[in-house]
Amino acid sequence: MIAIHAVPASPPDEAGDGLREAISQDFLDLLRWDPEVCLLHIPRGNPQFGGPDCRVEGCDKMIHSSQQNLCAGCLNRWKGSGQSVEEFTAVTKRRWRGIGEVGCEVPQCARPGKGRSIPLCFTHEHQQQRVYKLSIEEFVRHPDVRPLEASGPCDVAACYRQRQSHSGYCTAHAARRKAHIRGGNWSDEDLWQRTTSAIAQSRVISLRGLPGRVVNEILFGLQERHRQGVVQKDYNLRPFCDWVRSQQVTSVTELDMSTLGRGTGDVGRGILKHLSRFGLSPETERHKDVWAGFVFGATGSIHFDKISQLWLRKATQDWALDDLPRRRGKSSHVVQSMINSIVRLSTSLRINRPDHGDDIRGVSRDDLLIFLNRLLFLHQRGEISGHAHVRVVRHVRQMLGRMRTLGLVKPDQPLHGLCDTFALRPEDVPDEPEDSEAGRDLPPEVMTQLCQYLDRLEATTTPEIRTAVDLVIDTGRRPDEICRLPYDCLERDGDGKPVLVYDNHKGARKRRRLPISAATAAVITNQQERTRARFPNASTGSLKLLPSALTNTAGTKSLSSDWLTARHRAWVDSLPEFHVPTVVEVDGRPITKMLPFDKAKIFLYAYRHTYAQRHADAGVAPDALQALMDHRQLSTTQQYYRVGEKRKREAVERVTTMQFDRNGNRVWRQAQLVLDSEHARRAIGEVQVPYGLCTEPTNVAAGGHDCPVRFRCVGCSHFRTDVSYLPDLEAYLADLLRGRERLAAFAADSWAKAEAMPSDEEITRVRRLVKRVRDDLEDLTDEDKIQIKEAVTVVRRTRRVVSLGLPRIGPPEDLRPERPTG
Repeated sequence: MIAIHAVPASPPDEAGDGLREAISQDFLDLLRWDPEVCLLHIPRGNPQFGGPDCRVEGCDKMIHSSQQNLCAGCLNRWKGSGQSVEEFTAVTKRRWRGIGEVGCEVPQCARPGKGRSIPLCFTHEHQQQRVYKLSIEEFVRHPDVRPLEASGPCDVAACYRQRQSHSGYCTAHAARRKAHIRGGNWSDEDLWQRTTSAIAQSRVISLRGLPGRVVNEILFGLQERHRQGVVQKDYNLRPFCDWVRSQQVTSVTELDMSTLGRGTGDVGRGILKHLSRFGLSPETERHKDVWAGFVFGATGSIHFDKISQLWLRKATQDWALDDLPRRRGKSSHVVQSMINSIVRLSTSLRINRPDHGDDIRGVSRDDLLIFLNRLLFLHQRGEISGHAHVRVVRHVRQMLGRMRTLGLVKPDQPLHGLCDTFALRPEDVPDEPEDSEAGRDLPPEVMTQLCQYLDRLEATTTPEIRTAVDLVIDTGRRPDEICRLPYDCLERDGDGKPVLVYDNHKGARKRRRLPISAATAAVITNQQERTRARFPNASTGSLKLLPSALTNTAGTKSLSSDWLTARHRAWVDSLPEFHVPTVVEVDGRPITKMLPFDKAKIFLYAYRHTYAQRHADAGVAPDALQALMDHRQLSTTQQYYRVGEKRKREAVERVTTMQFDRNGNRVWRQAQLVLDSEHARRAIGEVQVPYGLCTEPTNVAAGGHDCPVRFRCVGCSHFRTDVSYLPDLEAYLADLLRGRERLAAFAADSWAKAEAMPSDEEITRVRRLVKRVRDDLEDLTDEDKIQIKEAVTVVRRTRRVVSLGLPRIGPPEDLRPERPTG
């Protein structure tokens, strides 16, 4: 066995000693770390450190990429061999070059051999060749041959080999030293000994020649990255350690990582990140102006440094310390947004008060009024939006109230001495700006084109990204809920229909169930197969459906919603323009043109709004839609598909110009001339019925539940319908025809069949009414047809569902006709 000499002990270092205590023994055992020799041994079976071996027999190097499963050296030899990979690996053995030391074959000799072909140390090789002149097998058995002690370590600080030359170096470093001298690059041999790297050996990394503190910093950083699941290969770790040695620093924190490449730079930046977090806790962070979010279970940093007044900054920090534990997500965005509202208050105090707001006893309600007026001024100038205006006032009111309930106005607290009137009232919060559009849903034309380009998304990213976007579109779940889906998220209900099982993280509601189509279930099944192939040995209970591609050797880390958002944004921006019909005014007349759609409105959360709008348009009742969206309050659901009053009025007036009575005659042709009072009179003088409107006073007074003719609407003179009811009339006609055929073949008494049989007169009347509406639509110009179609969509979107008590479920319009229904 070849002796490896210990490195000299480093002087005591308190910081390094603290890091050493933070390094677990299990991690050190994993890398076979011995502080006396300072070598890291990469374990073969560990997926984060180790990797597959080269296919060539006798080659113990790890492959850098999956190309032919060959290491870099064997890959180059194969490319020059002119053979196929199978032929090359079948006949090739790694004998052309040995890496690492081979022990001398003389029993108990501590010196290394010259190589694989001459497994004797220099002294014994000389004796074998010059003195005894025997074969190696006979020489090592000769009774006069004696083992030799180790010759001492190589003079290169990083080297763990023994010296074999008179110059004090191992064979490899002696050759490297000669090359430097011949090249004219030799100036300081002592510096060269301290900075040059060890001879590279697969799965061995030398930390020799580094200060003790640097060694502990590297080990601690590697341990923390290993805990996070980061992949760390020796071909990245070795160059980083060699570069640190070449810089001759006393701490990794002194290094400039910007000069490093991608692989080694990632190692260095990762180690620095964890070193910056070492020793931090909520107790140490709470007194700083910038908090590291990770100690509070959040991501990013939390900034208080822009709050000028010390009393206001301390109070805001106390508020944040109380608020952060109740946040369900890991992002610090919401907390930082609320803190930024206090920053705006701080700016107002600094600008408008003579003492810049530093004297807490001087501020009063008047300063808050100035603050409110300043926000209004900024909103009117367009520097902040209406929603931001409301949000800032609401946050400041909420936070100031919470600070008082936390007792921060008591003696020895930050707000002691604050005026009682320094508070915002409910009426100070401005009204939410009126939204004149229906949520943030995307037009059907845009959705159809987007779905046609989904194959391009998969081609430019990964199947996991494509699957995530598919599921967001199909299910309407939040992007974060889709990203965190477990592997076993697909179940079946009692009827065998597929159900998606997910967690509503925003509402803290576990194991939610959503019925899905067979096509969506097939998307999940295909992804399960890909995930299982990637992680064949992972436990199903901890595996994610959409595993992250990075730092995820066990499959327990899910795809990041931020990463999904970025990939989706890049995909949308790369697509051609989407043209949608848009009404514009030309010469005082509204006309419809095909104009480009703003791609900034196409984002992941818009698919959730589109899902809600699609079901609302299909007539799903509000309470059912609330359950589909997994909202606690109906008011939240209504925000996803509401339609502005102005838009509804325009749609109603456009549709009612094509209103018909029971005989198919046009009525209310001059709807645009009717005053607002007439609109109101008609609204209270009619009631909605399944296929139109009823003006019969008794039925109107009963809310549509007291029809004298038992809903034979097409035979009643009080019945009105319009073009927006055409789909209902067509469905009604189809039901009548199907019912007549079914009853004709049904075995029943004649009186029962006669009572249930639709009359020929009713069928004729409905058929004539449908034909009349269709004919009038055909007479319109193309522009008018488009406008009528848009108006019908808006009117049906806001219409209350009316039925005769017979349940009928109609799926939303399918934006993806290439998928089979399920």
